[in-house]
Amino acid sequence: MVVRLRRPGQRRRAVHLLPAAQAGGRNRPPADDPHPPRRGLPDQAGRLVAAGEPRPERRAREAAEPGAGDVRAPARTRRPRRPGRPGRPSGPRRPRWSRRPWSLRTRLVVSAVALIAVVGAAISTVTTVALRSYLVDKVDEQLRVSVEMASRPGAGKFPRENNLGVVMGPGSPLGAVGVRLDSTGKTVDSVRSERSAALGGSGSGGHPPLTPAQVSVLAGAAHKAADGRPGDPVELQLPGLGGYRVLTSPDASIVLGFPLTEVDSTVHTLIAVEVFVTLAGLIAASLAGQVLVGVALRPLRRVAATATRVSELTLHSGEPALHERVPDAEADPRTEVGQVGAALNRMLGHVSSALTARQQSETRVRQFVADASHELRTPLASIRGYAELTRRGREEPGPDTRHALGRIESEATRMTGLVEDLLLLARLDAGRPLSTCDTDLAPLVVDAVSDARAAGQDHHWRLELPADPAPVRADPARIQQVLVNLLANARTHTPPGTTVTAHVSRETSAVRLRVEDDGPGIPPELLPHVFERFARGDASRSRSAGSTGLGLAIVAAVVSAHGGHVGVRSAPGHTSFEVLLPLADPAGPGVCAVPTASAALTATAPAAQPNSQTGHRVSTQR
Repeated sequence: MVVRLRRPGQRRRAVHLLPAAQAGGRNRPPADDPHPPRRGLPDQAGRLVAAGEPRPERRAREAAEPGAGDVRAPARTRRPRRPGRPGRPSGPRRPRWSRRPWSLRTRLVVSAVALIAVVGAAISTVTTVALRSYLVDKVDEQLRVSVEMASRPGAGKFPRENNLGVVMGPGSPLGAVGVRLDSTGKTVDSVRSERSAALGGSGSGGHPPLTPAQVSVLAGAAHKAADGRPGDPVELQLPGLGGYRVLTSPDASIVLGFPLTEVDSTVHTLIAVEVFVTLAGLIAASLAGQVLVGVALRPLRRVAATATRVSELTLHSGEPALHERVPDAEADPRTEVGQVGAALNRMLGHVSSALTARQQSETRVRQFVADASHELRTPLASIRGYAELTRRGREEPGPDTRHALGRIESEATRMTGLVEDLLLLARLDAGRPLSTCDTDLAPLVVDAVSDARAAGQDHHWRLELPADPAPVRADPARIQQVLVNLLANARTHTPPGTTVTAHVSRETSAVRLRVEDDGPGIPPELLPHVFERFARGDASRSRSAGSTGLGLAIVAAVVSAHGGHVGVRSAPGHTSFEVLLPLADPAGPGVCAVPTASAALTATAPAAQPNSQTGHRVSTQR
């Protein structure tokens, strides 16, 4: 035996280095991660080494080292699991099986059919058990009569002298068996009534005896009956014959058994009939349930159809027209569906009243804004006029007076613009018709970009026009206002040096106008509200000039009044406002005369070419 002493600092079951003499033969590559022990460890040759069986190289090494097998090796410490190797196999998790929810009709039908199946199974079970119990009682009654007859003196005179003649008598069923025992319990005689070979008999026409195994089972029943309560039939399985009801005479000398073949056959036939009738009833119940439940749920479908039609109505603007109601036949509060329909009708009535009140309130507000805007135009004009008259008077005002008069004029001008914008929005909300005609959008864009360049010298302006005219059915003055507001928005909310591009393109049924800039973009939280009234940007789109917050609201209202659409897309470094206007109908009225500064240029220009502006120059050629 070789004794190995632990070094100072080493503990039992600790991982430590071996001496050089012992570590000479242990330089081998590190082993792979251990597999589950029940699956074994794969060795270098590729075959599996069962758990608990040493590796071949380890067996060879232990055989080569003297005494190596005499010392118990210290228990190995469990190697920590490598990262990325969880206990369960890695890989994409399988999505959970999502069951499609059943409709109310399907759930009701399935529930009814399941209930019918359970009730039918219970009735069938009770019926089968009761019938078998009744038939077994009949066999027991016949068996008691036969045992009583066999126990009488002289019962075996005919046809056999062994008290078992009752087994072969006319009252016994085919396949009846009998055993006679002496006082010591030894079998004296056994008999079985004549049966065909197919039913287990010999087919010779005699009375074949029972087999030793069958006699042993019957004799065992006799012993049990003698030790217990004789006179109670018991059910036994005779080898090769099947189930029997067996009864022992009071003196335990005779054991008779009647077969249960007829009983089992009747019960099996009843079970087959019950299964067939139950399945047919379930199929009929499911079909009838589909029809009946469908008829019962028809009012609920009508209520759902009413709710669907209400959900498709446009209620956020315009005159409220909430006339949809559930029919009175489906709103009877005496039924569950009627209660739902009546509640829906009451809710729709409340919503209709609220929408009407809102519409009336908005109408009064619009009327007030229109009246106030109209009435404020005259006093504002008077304020501006008197301020200009005072500033231009014969007497030279002082510096403070001139500054005050300038502020009065500028604020009056600003207030006048605000009043004009409010009055325009009120008129558009009221649905007043526009003075529309067929006009080319290109000259309007040229003039708007030229004016924007004059107002914003510190921006770069580019213009891209189509080769062909872009006629639209529109009000030129209002479209000009749309262009001015879009370009002013790009100029006001972007820093100097920003490039603003106005692009016009003609499509199949519309003309597309796009105003783009490479500024800082619109904050995401403000983007859904840019077309709302009095919506203003934050510091990320700081403005050097004042803004009322109505410019883009006017753009949206004017474009909507023309039957068009306006949208915006923004990201850091790029913002694009896009306007779609319906293309003018060639069969419509003639083109209206639009007095624009670029009319002469567009009339005498050569072949139209898309152009862009370099630096601060604006090219008006197409």
